Amino acid sequence: MKMKTSLLVAVLFATSLSASSQIGKRFPSERKVIKDPVTGVQLTFLTSTPTGDAKIYQTHNQWTADGQWLIFRSGRVKGEVLAVNEKTGDQVQVTEGGYTGMLCVARKSMKLYYMHPIDTSKRNGVLQVVETDLARVFADSKAGHMQKASVYQRVCGTISDSLNGGGDMGLDADETQVYFRVSHSEAAKHLAPGTKLESNFGPRNMGAGPSGLAGMNLTTGGIKYIVSVPFQIGHIQTNPWVPGEIVFCWETGGKSPQRTWTVMADGTGLRPLYPESEYEWVTHEAVITKDEVAMAIMGHRNIPKTINNTTAGTAWNGVNPGQEAAWGPSGTREKPTGLAIVNLRTREMVIAGQTKSGSGLWHVHGSADGRWAVGDDFSRSIYLIDRHTGEMIMLSTGHKATAGDHPHPTMSSDGTRIEIQSAMLSADNKSMNICIIPVPEEWLKRKYN
Repeated sequence: MKMKTSLLVAVLFATSLSASSQIGKRFPSERKVIKDPVTGVQLTFLTSTPTGDAKIYQTHNQWTADGQWLIFRSGRVKGEVLAVNEKTGDQVQVTEGGYTGMLCVARKSMKLYYMHPIDTSKRNGVLQVVETDLARVFADSKAGHMQKASVYQRVCGTISDSLNGGGDMGLDADETQVYFRVSHSEAAKHLAPGTKLESNFGPRNMGAGPSGLAGMNLTTGGIKYIVSVPFQIGHIQTNPWVPGEIVFCWETGGKSPQRTWTVMADGTGLRPLYPESEYEWVTHEAVITKDEVAMAIMGHRNIPKTINNTTAGTAWNGVNPGQEAAWGPSGTREKPTGLAIVNLRTREMVIAGQTKSGSGLWHVHGSADGRWAVGDDFSRSIYLIDRHTGEMIMLSTGHKATAGDHPHPTMSSDGTRIEIQSAMLSADNKSMNICIIPVPEEWLKRKYN
């Protein structure tokens, strides 16, 4: 299946961009450096006002290819994307005309890829995949000589409304392709005859299939179908070091019968990444090295005397989710839990660490060199693990369990610092800011045999 950008769609996009030429708009630095009041670790808040900031999900890259800027979402400009300079705190708007779904920051080039909805009144309408030339935006913004948005933004291709399955998208390691979820109707066309469709799973009534993946060539706009599965796909991500390797999940909003999956871009190699049992609550997988994926095996629920005993869980109070009995027997510490790392090649899994009590590690990540693993918990505390020694420390806490979202820690490509989103500075205890936590200097100096 091939699809090219129509002249009409291109005109509509150009019109939407010219309506208000804001790309390159600069905002003053809000950068603040404070000490964590509990751990003493230095925290650098790159934003510090209550304007609704949010980092990119931890499955995706956060820093630009030059390592100087972080891309984030913000209420400063509704529906647009901003970048903040890690050293100066300068903020620059880097999109114009709106976006939807996942932001894909290239690692090799100074480019940003995202989806742009043609008609924002439609839930699943026509989408464009757009490329922003970040280097040019930053240079012209600094010089104070911005041009029209179309100079910086290029439409790579179009996803029709019949193919649109939502905003999930991942950028391939070679930066020539993006992969995205397709609609139920399109996925059904490619299922093998007789495939049994999965129903919704769990109390959130999510997870039913079918769903599927397709890829777009960023030069030609051509679209190639990859695979269909009988369940709902979520969290599409790529291996940043291996072209054509895709990781995704069975999305239910909580525990899945089989959470993690992998497939190659040519449709081969579809398999569970980590085969799990009904007792394991696997979640928040993220590719961290060329051969490894980190994931959380949750240990956040009480051990019941019997599966149907009321002590199996308490009602969700908004702070500690996943307590509903309808999730089944998983998520207790009756079985091994913690920050797990599975090898894509050998399929071996090890548990790098786990908190001694509480929810256990929840959103996880790690360094590309294999030295560190990092995770947050329900209290929004951040933990760092030395994968060589097994030592674990709390790096930071006090990011407020009432925050509008979770910290979602993500390590920098050089493994020296961690980005989170935090409500520590917010008077309303909800609004979040972009925060950088360094790996302790004494840990960085460690030598291993």
